[in-house]
Amino acid sequence: MDGGEVLDVAGVGFGPANLALAIALDEFDSAGRAVTARFFEAQKRFGWHRGMLIEGATMQVSFLKDLVTMRNPTSRFSFLSFLHSRGRMVDFANTQTFFPLRVEFHEYLSWAAEQFEKHVSYRSEVTEIRPTAGTGVVESVDVSVRTGALDAVPQVHRARNVVIAAGGRPRMPAGLPESERIWHSSRLLDRADAIAASKPSSFVVLGSGQSAAECVDYLHGQFKHAQVHSVHSRYGYSAADDSAFTNTIFNPEAVDHHFQAPESVRKSLYGYHANTNYSVVDEDLIRHLYQTSYLESVTGRRRLNVHNVSRLVEVTRTDDRLNVVIEFLSDGSTTTIEADALVCATGYVRADPKSLLGDLLPRCRQDGQGRLLLDRNRRVVTDESVKCGIYALGYGEHSHGLSESLLSLTAVRAGELAEVLTKELA
Repeated sequence: MDGGEVLDVAGVGFGPANLALAIALDEFDSAGRAVTARFFEAQKRFGWHRGMLIEGATMQVSFLKDLVTMRNPTSRFSFLSFLHSRGRMVDFANTQTFFPLRVEFHEYLSWAAEQFEKHVSYRSEVTEIRPTAGTGVVESVDVSVRTGALDAVPQVHRARNVVIAAGGRPRMPAGLPESERIWHSSRLLDRADAIAASKPSSFVVLGSGQSAAECVDYLHGQFKHAQVHSVHSRYGYSAADDSAFTNTIFNPEAVDHHFQAPESVRKSLYGYHANTNYSVVDEDLIRHLYQTSYLESVTGRRRLNVHNVSRLVEVTRTDDRLNVVIEFLSDGSTTTIEADALVCATGYVRADPKSLLGDLLPRCRQDGQGRLLLDRNRRVVTDESVKCGIYALGYGEHSHGLSESLLSLTAVRAGELAEVLTKELA
């Protein structure tokens, strides 16, 4: 084991969820004893959707739903405190908006993360969480962490509690691996910069959600002489429902409503309100893209091509280009597009904590669909032999509601967990 210290909390991942937890633990008091916590992050430095920090793009959530404000409005880690530290408070107020630039919100998150550098190990991937060797009662776990190269010998850190907030990984279409000409939208900016020197003349963007629409808009604006093809199975982009009453599904009390509801009600709520987050686009961006398309139809200089009611069929590689075959679903006819790059805005696969639990998994309870059961505090339900805490953040959409993987309740969620942890460790 690495050293003799037993951590109170080992965190898997250091994105917004565990960053908010680090702040909450710092602000809570546990009978005068600081909670010892260390977070392990695979990235080389803090980063949150770096590949989509498009200039001018704004957040889709209010700055009041930052890392702390909904829990502690007086916190020194708030977005407003960040603005004050940068000398931009008055200028931001003059924008008369609740929705910061995405690049500025990333700067805020990085600013907060920098204040916890001594508690974070970057370039550190958690490969396994196993029960501490010894008796059948599990009082602590050993967290195996690989730092640097894939063949590096893992270090082991012992902890009384582990909080898994590993986020998601890019989802690519089945059988379509990434390459220098086939990208996931999460890598848009770096890959677009890399291909710019070759003066690309055609792009295909697959997907119908916010990221897809932003990729289309960015490529259309950045490459002034290139054709941009938007491919999706709908007639057009669907607007996100961010109306006031609907947004109450992201209120803190909605988590209790969802958690205590029967499965049939949970499924109904998901069906009613999935259009708050999934496969939907900001209405202003939809309007902008439609106006662009219409203008091009008037001038006859069309570069934005929308292939609706269509799906990707095949991608083949020529010497320096791609042949992208799409099918029009209405009649089965196909079209082949010669493209310099294919961008897949096809979402993310949420990390499943089960892949890390190894020998602990048989002691963890699962539902009929093979999902880990979580209690209201997001602790994995286990048999009585497991005395230590295994917590999963961003995983329990099925049990805690649509807000579980979003920023909306980050501060509240972190506060609830920090309160539980500090009380248990007092």
